[in-house]
Amino acid sequence: MLVYLSLAVATGAALTAWQAGRREAAAEASHPPQGQVLVVGRHRVHVVEMGQPKGSAPDLVLIHGSSGNTRDMTFRLAPALARDFRILVFDRPGLGYSDRLNSSGATIRQQADLLRQAASQLGAHQPVVLGQSYGGAVALAWAVDHPEALAALVSVAGVSHPWDTPLDTFYKVTSSRIGSALAIPALTAFVSRATVMGTLDAVFAPQPVPDGYAEHFGIGLTLRRNSLRANARQRANLLSEVKALAPHYSRIGVPVEIVHGTADDTVSPNIHARQLVRDVPSAALTLLEGIGHMPHHVATDEVAAAVLRAAARADLR
Repeated sequence: MLVYLSLAVATGAALTAWQAGRREAAAEASHPPQGQVLVVGRHRVHVVEMGQPKGSAPDLVLIHGSSGNTRDMTFRLAPALARDFRILVFDRPGLGYSDRLNSSGATIRQQADLLRQAASQLGAHQPVVLGQSYGGAVALAWAVDHPEALAALVSVAGVSHPWDTPLDTFYKVTSSRIGSALAIPALTAFVSRATVMGTLDAVFAPQPVPDGYAEHFGIGLTLRRNSLRANARQRANLLSEVKALAPHYSRIGVPVEIVHGTADDTVSPNIHARQLVRDVPSAALTLLEGIGHMPHHVATDEVAAAVLRAAARADLR
């Protein structure tokens, strides 16, 4: 019986690995890198450059949120700003086509430093930096640790302050050693499109997912094993990292524009946006009535206007 059981387990593991690999290959074939891959230190960083030629317009860096990649920013927001900026859209470490920094997931401060170096390598030494959701915390780390290396900051539904709800069970499982080894390959191999679309619906609520977004974004890229592992560890570590960063926000001196939906139940505007505008003397807050967690897709004009205000306040326009 023990031999049969061992054979069954081995067969199941092999089938799962085969199916996961097949799905990953299909995802990368259908949604290949859209930009170039830089080498920063020993790490590859994928960046998509859009908009105006270098030197002809202000530089703008766009940083995506959890489970994201460059395609989240190239769907609506980057095209809306392409006439006014030279835009650099980065895959955060471990996601999209950027290498992970380490096996622990990379802290928001480590990610900010890597993306700062990548932007500088492309000649963007003092860009406007926009971060959405988790990316908002990375943008804040950039402003706190490297104040000389940005001109302004825009937080869109951004994480900024500690919260008191426990880590979601999904991330508890997938960030653990056992979950990383067993649950993540199974998710990659067998999770259904309907399940993933249900998750997207929840992220965009109360607004619907825009037509064409899922196809443009490339859901399969997010479901690759390495991406799931990196994202899980980053999410598991985020609260402690934000607790360490938040006391330093008063040091931020560059113009800050905060855009947050009042109906965002993923990143609460009361915990994050309202506290951030109190803590940063140079911050201005725009609350979008009835908008959820994805204003860069469902209120793109308002987010673009905030970016233009930030650039004007920094005397870039």
